[in-house]
Amino acid sequence: MKVFYSDDYVAMAYSVDATKKPQWVADSLRETPIPGVRLTAAEPVTAEDLLRVHAPEYVRAVQTGRPRRLAKSSTFPWDGGLWTAELASCGGMVAAARCAVEEGVAGSLSVGFHHARRDRGSGHCIFNGLALAICAAHDLGLSGILGIDLDAHCGGGTYSIVGSLPGYRQLDVSLFPTDHYQPTAPSTLDLVESSAEYLQIIQRRLAEIEPDVEGIQLALYYAGMDPHEGSAFGGLPGCDAGLLFS
Repeated sequence: MKVFYSDDYVAMAYSVDATKKPQWVADSLRETPIPGVRLTAAEPVTAEDLLRVHAPEYVRAVQTGRPRRLAKSSTFPWDGGLWTAELASCGGMVAAARCAVEEGVAGSLSVGFHHARRDRGSGHCIFNGLALAICAAHDLGLSGILGIDLDAHCGGGTYSIVGSLPGYRQLDVSLFPTDHYQPTAPSTLDLVESSAEYLQIIQRRLAEIEPDVEGIQLALYYAGMDPHEGSAFGGLPGCDAGLLFS
């Protein structure tokens, strides 16, 4: 299994857990390899690629830092490394989607994405590499694409960009109404209030998809880890025990 990553993923100067996590995971995989998992570099996307899912004014703002208000709309401070990091991270996400179509499974150590809108960033998400990967898969002729978003916060940015794309459906299970949206069937959004119902709702939604599973040609799992209890960005008491022992 190819897992896409390069050190450019962490090129931005601003340092918090979310921006450094890709390097930590990559270092762990190098020090303690998992059989069958291979770190692989991907070609970064270009400014022209980003225009598929983002407005020209916003792309230019992130590239140049001007206007500052728009360049910082993700809430991250702007610096010159941010552009490099985003091109690399989005490139890895697109490469992972294409690789999964060809080889069956792939991943990318990308972070962010799902809150970013067409015309601005939001909630620590600068560009929406998920939406870009979904569009890239659609360009390959795929008519059935499933997005599974299990981050603690809703994926309204992704849905606002590709929610109406033919053949795309989004399964979103969240803990908080941040970036809430009203999905149109077959897409779904559930807000969970207790750990007891967390896995139950995920299992129920997956069971609802099962009759249509043969028509799903690609599933993209956005594996936000903030539902885990103790996370500074989310956390659901009792969630870890449910995930580990269910």
